[in-house]
Amino acid sequence: MSAIAESGPSPLPVWVRPVLAYGIVAVLLVIYPLVVPNFWAFQIGGQSLFLGVISLSLMFLGGYGGMVSLAQMTIAGVAGYVIAIVGGNSLNFGLMWPWWAAVPLAIAGGTIVATLIGLISVRTTGIYTIMITIAIAMAFFYLALQNYSLFNGHSGFASVLPPRVFGVDWREPVPFYFLSLAVAVLSYALVLYLSRTPFGIALQAIRDNARRMRALGFNVTAHRVAAYAVAGAIAASGGVLLVWFNSRISPGTVDTGPIFDILIIAVLGGMRHPAGPFLGAVIFVLLENFAIDFIDRERFNTLIGLCFLAIVLFSPDGVLGLWPRLVALVRRAGAQDRRIGRASGERHSFQPAAGGRHISGR
Repeated sequence: MSAIAESGPSPLPVWVRPVLAYGIVAVLLVIYPLVVPNFWAFQIGGQSLFLGVISLSLMFLGGYGGMVSLAQMTIAGVAGYVIAIVGGNSLNFGLMWPWWAAVPLAIAGGTIVATLIGLISVRTTGIYTIMITIAIAMAFFYLALQNYSLFNGHSGFASVLPPRVFGVDWREPVPFYFLSLAVAVLSYALVLYLSRTPFGIALQAIRDNARRMRALGFNVTAHRVAAYAVAGAIAASGGVLLVWFNSRISPGTVDTGPIFDILIIAVLGGMRHPAGPFLGAVIFVLLENFAIDFIDRERFNTLIGLCFLAIVLFSPDGVLGLWPRLVALVRRAGAQDRRIGRASGERHSFQPAAGGRHISGR
């Protein structure tokens, strides 16, 4: 009887749960644009994905490398300007190259700029890194604003459209969503893979104790610059989607507002896992589109600031960090109920029969 009582459903293997979770998420992401209106597929889904990609580059630097860079939107803007200048625009200004040449050049340009930013900022830490990267971002903003020969000044470039490939207009809501989804999945897989390679493990160790890693013979500067290059490639990929989504790019794209939006998205979702930036992007885009139904548009930044403050105070790991806390709370409540149940059962088992005497040993 004891053997039968102890036998029960065997626990699932360790690898089954993540595979099952990824499978469910994949099915939902694929079905989503097919069952929702075009507004939800394009404005909510597509925008959340490419903002998540750009924020993912910041999460890679900050979460795994301990380097908070405020120049990730600048790198995305560089890639967007390259697409506009090289690939064509409403002014017919530029080289008018095909997409298969313009896109790799834009990603390469963003990666090079990110590497240069890394070479400048890796020798600093903390608030100094933030100040250097925001200074670089502002320098690029004013360069684009005041330069008319290359960046067309305040107006920027319009009619920067994605190409028609295989007879598909990738500016349409559903195709653009799937294009953004493909870039997001590749970026997510790249970050997840790198975090488990020797390079990623060394980068995380440098984040925790750079002096010890340097004493062990690791080139701390090279690892950090390489991290900036990887993050730059990811941000540049998101920048290509950004300019195709807006169909234009101007200095306002790389102004202080969008720069800090990327930081807010990354912190809001969580910087300890690559899924955090995408979760934060979904929340940010939903608030941006629907909060104005309840508050004035001028109050939107106040609302975002309050959400940011609440996350920092009550869940430093972002919204994604609330899940482990909720699971732990449920487990503690279940364990407490089981203890109460066992204690109640023990009291009933030792209760003497009616009319009997309780005999105590001496």
